[in-house]
Amino acid sequence: MSVSIETVDMVIPQDANIIVGYSHFIKTVEDLNEIIRTHVPGSRYGIGFSEASGDRLIRYDGNDEELVSASIENIKRISAGHTFVILIRNAYPINILNAVKMCQEVGSIFAATANPLQIIIYKGERGNGVLGVIDGYSPVGVESASDKEKRREFLRRIGYKE
Repeated sequence: MSVSIETVDMVIPQDANIIVGYSHFIKTVEDLNEIIRTHVPGSRYGIGFSEASGDRLIRYDGNDEELVSASIENIKRISAGHTFVILIRNAYPINILNAVKMCQEVGSIFAATANPLQIIIYKGERGNGVLGVIDGYSPVGVESASDKEKRREFLRRIGYKE
């Protein structure tokens, strides 16, 4: 029996965010599509989902060809059953994340970010599994008083706080 652990880089097109998660059923693609369309109608997005049984196909949907293609590429890189990738523009994960988590097929969310993202993969006899993620980079210090003020100003500038 040969097993290994490796990391794979996710493709995140410019100005996009990524959500990676686990789900258990083929209808996930259609339900995620509805969630994104109804929560942020002006968003651009692509969804990829890998079946773990039956036809074992990569299912996909979306309204942006580049994001759909990149979501499929990410699913190929992960190559783990019942995993989904959402790439989104003109919206942030915060706009849809609670609705995605409440989707009846979704079991867990591994990451929601615009940072460079690596997925930690366990390669076993029957296929791959997601062990975790590396989201962005390690911290280099603790915020100062001026860093706190910059954070507060940023959140108000983008409309998330008043």
